[in-house]
Amino acid sequence: MSTVQQPEPGDRPARLAVGVVGAGRVGPALAASLQLAGHRPVAVSGVSDTSRRRAEAMLPGIPLVPPAEVLQRADLVLLTVPDDALPGLVTGLAETGAVRPGQLLVHTSGRYGAKVLDPALRAGALPLALHPAMTFTGTPVDVQRLAGCSFGVTAPEELRLAAEALVIEMGGEPEWISEENRPLYHAALALGANHLVTLVAQSMELLRTAGVEAPDRMLGPLLGAALDNALRSGDAALTGPVMRGDAGTVAAHVTELRRHAPQAVDGYLAMARATADRALAHGLLKPELAEDLLGVLANGADGTDGTNGTNGTEGNAR
Repeated sequence: MSTVQQPEPGDRPARLAVGVVGAGRVGPALAASLQLAGHRPVAVSGVSDTSRRRAEAMLPGIPLVPPAEVLQRADLVLLTVPDDALPGLVTGLAETGAVRPGQLLVHTSGRYGAKVLDPALRAGALPLALHPAMTFTGTPVDVQRLAGCSFGVTAPEELRLAAEALVIEMGGEPEWISEENRPLYHAALALGANHLVTLVAQSMELLRTAGVEAPDRMLGPLLGAALDNALRSGDAALTGPVMRGDAGTVAAHVTELRRHAPQAVDGYLAMARATADRALAHGLLKPELAEDLLGVLANGADGTDGTNGTNGTEGNAR
């Protein structure tokens, strides 16, 4: 990971009054990080009791007020609401006159670039899209995790330095993402991070069913090594029965999953097919073994045992 470079004094934004609209897991953490950099949180809005408690814990003493009042008090406003709620929120704030000319308006959605803020731009706001590529817990540990975290940054060219300086002040590393590539960028992150949680949770459930008392302790070293290898080597890090073409082993997996965890079968088959495709494309899976394997996966989707005439020999676990 590259070393975070501090912005030159001329590029550093002035000390700003910071407001947060949407006290979910992200907003309070970013505001607390900006506070450490010398900015001043002044107001937070939150709807649920959980979000209000989170705001009070992460930003003690900062008043909880309606969204329009947050904008009245703040020079820099963090819009940290769910993606689907963002366009309507921006339009509503602009139409009600809550947006002030010269106000920095920052959203943290991965899906959207700066154009979703166009209604506020027409009202004179300065639009920035700063998406932290990090999973958040809603606790103070999130502030620590921002150190070295990449941010997907999208903004008008004239605001690029200001956007990047804010990210660096939060300890992050700015990565410029074009407006048209924001959905693809966000899909890539969701595919890797969100689906990983689901896969790990399913794996732990299956290990418990198999009698493993501490599945987290068993998976920790294995998954840590797999992640490190994948980040270093990409597809060359592939191991396991799909890469080896062990159709019998995969058929046995499908049979056991149907017996003990039928809800996991579709995900297993989909990931196995994707793995087989990548292993074939990179020369890791021998073509002569791929036919039986792909037959197992196709039959498995139909609910059969999928052996397709294979000998059922299981390879060594790797």
